[in-house]
Order: sequence, then structure tokens, then C-alpha cells
Amino acid sequence: MLGVEGGRLSTIAAAGLIPTVTLGEYGPDIAALEAAALEQPSPFVQNGPCPRAGFYIGLVLASADGRPAMLLSLFDARPRSAEVAQSTAAVASDVLAAALVRRQQAVIEKQQAVIADYEALEEQRRNLFDRASATAKVGVWQCDLSDNKLFWTNGVYDIFEIARTTPVTRELTLGFYKPESRIAMEAARAQAIANCTDFSLNVEIVTATGKERWVRLTGAVESRNGVAHRIFGMKQDITEEKLLGDQTRYLAEFDVMTGLANRAQFQSYLQDLGRHRIGGLLLVDLDGFKQVNDTYGHAVGDACIREAALRLKASCQSAVLVARIGGDEFAVLTASNCTAQEVEALAAEIVRTIAEPLECAGHVLNLGASVGVVQGSGWLAEDLFRNADAALYAAKAAGRNTSRTFKPAA
Repeated sequence: MLGVEGGRLSTIAAAGLIPTVTLGEYGPDIAALEAAALEQPSPFVQNGPCPRAGFYIGLVLASADGRPAMLLSLFDARPRSAEVAQSTAAVASDVLAAALVRRQQAVIEKQQAVIADYEALEEQRRNLFDRASATAKVGVWQCDLSDNKLFWTNGVYDIFEIARTTPVTRELTLGFYKPESRIAMEAARAQAIANCTDFSLNVEIVTATGKERWVRLTGAVESRNGVAHRIFGMKQDITEEKLLGDQTRYLAEFDVMTGLANRAQFQSYLQDLGRHRIGGLLLVDLDGFKQVNDTYGHAVGDACIREAALRLKASCQSAVLVARIGGDEFAVLTASNCTAQEVEALAAEIVRTIAEPLECAGHVLNLGASVGVVQGSGWLAEDLFRNADAALYAAKAAGRNTSRTFKPAA
């Protein structure tokens, strides 16, 4: 009998009845495998006594996946030589080895397929992340605090307009921040590291190609035993958002035609006189504007408004606020250190400046200005405006193109 033990063939004398089992699952011990085979009834028994096995080969099929080993048995009633037994066993071993190689190759190919699927999923995930980052104009960054080594995703490189293969350092990065933003960012970062907390702020940078951008910078500190060892977060390009926000605030607070503060901003100042210390209020109304507008049309009228605003702003450079509060009505809040004489002189200068002829669309036009003045602080907002309005009507009643100052005694 031939058997396999420890990966090699050994010759074993044939004895006993021919087993009926040619393939079965047993334990790893070859002796136990053969004994179990020999205990079975003979497959050649028809009627009569059981013949002896003239030829038998047994090969142990070891399992590589933890399952019990199996015994492959080859029987023949005719005796064969030891050479035939050896060659037959060798062929069987080669076949089994080839089968094992194919099985191992199949396992390897399956593993490779799994790895390829995983890498494809990872590539898809990275591509999806990059597309999402590009759409949101956002990137992820991290810094190892032990050596200040930086890691950026593609989105951060794109924000700073740096080639993605460029090695980045903190020194290189800090050079892109505008001075005020760099100071604010460094302070927020240092505080977060010291306290192992988070931070968020908007900063202004100049990219590698010279473009000015606003970036929302967020950071979080990772600590071990209360000691910061890594800081990471996101950078997002918010330039469009910032510009839109600035434009929205501008439209809410400024007059589009003249660029002066609008009525809403003027009223906001009046409602907070305790914080905005002023020296007085001047209300300015253009004289003769309605006739110009009716005669030459709104385009010429709008040009007159813009020119009057420019002259008014030039005359009131030291004022707290210059606003357009109506069609041809303006308001000036003077500084708290402006004396009564200076306020009176400013009113006279406004009247003189507005009265100068102006050229528009080939026409020489003449306007005038009536100015109502209230001096001093400590007024309630409604009293301040009402008294300035009363002084303005007094100026108009006095023949226009002049100014009048409200007198509390009157």
C-alpha cells in the first residue's frame, strides 16, 4: 500500500479487506485514515468471500482552509509491481499538485480582483471627493505639530493656485496671507493649540498668480493626554460669498446713484446717538431741481443729483455722515468736536458750492441749496430731525439758496 505523510510518499504493505470508501473526510493522522478505509466492507463482494486487495494506493489530500484532510484510495484486485505503484502515485501527486496550484492561483486571482475592486472604489471615492471639493471650492489640511509638516488635499492647492506637486511648508503658506489676516490667523491658531480647542475665521490671501481671495479657515486640535499633537481643518474659497455679502450690505446702507449713505443708514445713526457722538445736523434740499428734471428729463436730473452729491461730499470731508435721504434731499451729521461757528461756516459753504453752475448734456444749469441746521448734542433723534426740518423750511421761506439755524428759544 502507498500512503502520503508529511508531503512524501511511503510504501505500506497491503492487507485485509478491500475498502469500499475511495474518498472521505477524516482527521489529519494517516494511520487513522487508512484504518477507517480498511474497516469498510469490500466493494467487490457480490456473493461469496471477500477477495484480498492485490493493489492499493492511498493519498492524503490535505486541506489548506482548515477543513479535515481527505484520503484518496485507488484499488485493484490484480497485483502490480512497486514501480507501477511509484509511477502511479507520482502521476497522482502531480495531478494533485497541479490542482493545488490552480486552486491557489484562483485564490490569488480572487484576491487580486477584490483588491482591484477596492482600488477602483477608492479611486471613485477620491474622484468624487475631488469633484465635490472643486464645486464647493473647499480643501482639507492638516499639520503635524511635532515638525510642522503639512498635508493638503487638491482643493487647498487650487485655492492658493499652487501646482499640486509643490512641496508646501508653513513658511510658504504664511506668505500668501495679507498682514492683518496673518496676524489674526496666527493668534487664533496659537490659542487653539494652547487650549486644545477649535477655531474659525475669514482671512484674506493673495494667490500665487496675484489674485485676492477670501478664505474661510477652520481648524481643530487633536490632543494626547492634554497635549496638542495635530491640527487639521478645512479651507474654503468664499470670495464670491464675501463679495455678494458686501454688495448686499452696500445696497442696504448706501445710495446706488450717489454712493452716499442712504436713509436707512442715516436713521440708524439717529437711533444710536449715544454711541455716535455728533456736533449737529444739517438738512440740505436742492432748489430748482424740479424745474431741471421737468425740463430736461430724468437723465439730466440724475446727473444733477450725482454732481450735487460730489460737491456735498467734498465740502463735508470731516463730517461723521453724509447721506441722501430723499429725491433731492441730503443730510449731514457733523463731528462732536465741530464748533457752532464751524457748523455755520459749513452750511454757508454748502450753499455756495451747490450754487455754482454745472454743465450737463450741453446745458449750463443752475441749482441752489436751502440748509436747515441744528447744533449741539443731547437731542432725542425725533427732536433733532424735526428741528432741523423746521430750520430748513425757514431757509426756504427766507428766499431759498440760504441756511437757517434752529434756535431752541424760538
